[in-house]
Amino acid sequence: MGYDFDFSVLMGNFGPLLEGLQTTLLLALGANVLGLTIGFLVCLMAMAPFWILRFPAKMFIEFFRCTPVLIQVVWFFYCVPILFNVYFDAITMGILALGLNLIAFNAEAYRAGIQAVPKEHHDACVALGLGTLKKTIYVIFPQAIRNATPVLMTNGITILQQSALVAIVAVSDLMYAGKILATDTYRPLEVYTAVAVIYLLMSLPISQVVTIIERRQDASVEH
Repeated sequence: MGYDFDFSVLMGNFGPLLEGLQTTLLLALGANVLGLTIGFLVCLMAMAPFWILRFPAKMFIEFFRCTPVLIQVVWFFYCVPILFNVYFDAITMGILALGLNLIAFNAEAYRAGIQAVPKEHHDACVALGLGTLKKTIYVIFPQAIRNATPVLMTNGITILQQSALVAIVAVSDLMYAGKILATDTYRPLEVYTAVAVIYLLMSLPISQVVTIIERRQDASVEH
């Protein structure tokens, strides 16, 4: 059965999609801020010598890495208010739900970056008499960031794409706006194709930057 695409239905209807796009970008930006900052702290806790810090951090990481993001979003939106009597607006809830997931993945990225720091650099810190805090800030953190940057950026792309899952709890993001428009116009193929292209245009430049960074890192290792 043939199907005649008619993208003219999108003309004059980009307003809702652009508003949804703004929400999507806000969700992704907020989640990445949480993931990049708190993710490093969770990483340090997971690598701490004290089990009272290490155990909850590892449990947090495993929970969010080993359960579907969709379940996490739904649980956060519906269960947290009921269980803890905590209520936020939809955007804040979305940022928190996506951010917690990204924190777990970024913590693992940071851990891999830290473990990639040569042992000789740790020994040099000891020889120079640097304390744990100074060693972490001035030696370990910069190198861990450099090592983990490609993975952190890839995780950022992933959370941008996964932000579409908040549409299931009626957050007015790009995906939700596309769903409403598809219902109103009876043209789901055209609308969802346009939504997919928008996600592609947002993700592709970042993906290319990741590729360039990886190539430069590989080249620096070879030399």
